[in-house]
Amino acid sequence: MSRHLRLRFAVLTAVAAGTMLLPAAVAVADSTPKPTPTASAAASSPRDKAVAEKKAAADRAAQAAKAAKGAAPTKTMPRGPVAAGEAPATQGGGSSNTTSTLIASSAAALLLAGAGTIVLRRRSTAHEAN
Repeated sequence: MSRHLRLRFAVLTAVAAGTMLLPAAVAVADSTPKPTPTASAAASSPRDKAVAEKKAAADRAAQAAKAAKGAAPTKTMPRGPVAAGEAPATQGGGSSNTTSTLIASSAAALLLAGAGTIVLRRRSTAHEAN
């Protein structure tokens, strides 16, 4: 195999590997929020403690109101063909990037890379024979 073909093969291999690894790296990226200190931990003086207690009571009241509001029955999303004007039902909070999609695309990329390698080997063998 000549130096030119080796370089081309190395570049194509690097591009194929990058194409497969980029979606996988995005899929496992950490997007968890950073922890923030609570108001009760930051309060040190009696005045700060009183303010923190008032905020905590207001937060509890807001959560109770939100829970009472959330108790109302919600509309279920359609399962199947979506009629005009209806939003489609999605899994996982609206994200269509599932693990099976990434696995299938990686497998397809590997099959294409393998087929390309076989074609290049056959062409180089036929070229060397002539």
